Amino acid sequence: MTSSQPQGTALVTGASSGIGAIYAQRLAARGFDLLLVDRDDQQLEASVIKLRNEHGIQVEVIKADLIQKDHVLKIEQRLRSDSSITLLVNNAGVGADGLLANADLDQLEQLIQLNVTTVTRLASAAAFGFGKAGRGTIINLGSAVSLIPERFNATYSASKAYVLSLTQSLNAELAGTGVKVQAVLPGVIRTGIWERAGLDLDQIPATMVMDAGEMVDAALSGLDQGELITIPSLSNAGEWDAFVAARLVMAPNLSKSTAASRYMK
Repeated sequence: MTSSQPQGTALVTGASSGIGAIYAQRLAARGFDLLLVDRDDQQLEASVIKLRNEHGIQVEVIKADLIQKDHVLKIEQRLRSDSSITLLVNNAGVGADGLLANADLDQLEQLIQLNVTTVTRLASAAAFGFGKAGRGTIINLGSAVSLIPERFNATYSASKAYVLSLTQSLNAELAGTGVKVQAVLPGVIRTGIWERAGLDLDQIPATMVMDAGEMVDAALSGLDQGELITIPSLSNAGEWDAFVAARLVMAPNLSKSTAASRYMK
């Protein structure tokens, strides 16, 4: 969908490459001005002129390392105070490889900072600003491993399960405010995150690997359709509906005054 109507400004984190760069391109085509956030501002600047010329939009770049709290606070403040921002793509994240027992815990702490703490702080700031304006969209990039954590390493899977839970809870909190929320749960996407995590993408069957452009297009289509949770490669949406229904069946029995009879021996 291409729009000539002003859409406001989309703030995209991790925008210099991969999924974030594709989101920037697609949102520019939809008529959004862009506020692009990444620690690699030189790589961002290379794409700014093209985005401006092709789409006639305003593009601003902010250099920020979203592991650093003072940098995060700067982006938070912008989200809370800049009424032109109407969409947040909470995309910046990092992967990890290896077993938890043998992990570099300092590295994992940085992963948690970026994938969990920063995502939460920016979602909170956007919820405040958008809620006050009565409009806006928050897109949180999660992962399909949140649904099958046994298939990947513990910390990354747990961080993405957090993103899914955060999105579902935030959606309930924002009901009636005019703010939309979406979590995107891609599978394996062809980006540089794998190499940075020390993983060889060529070792994964090609039938499991999706191009970033196709993934973002599917995610935006899911957003247009009003999906709270978008799983780009899931053909049968009924499977997700059944998963949610099975969870809700348990809901009345998750907190009671007595233990289940099978434990009363």
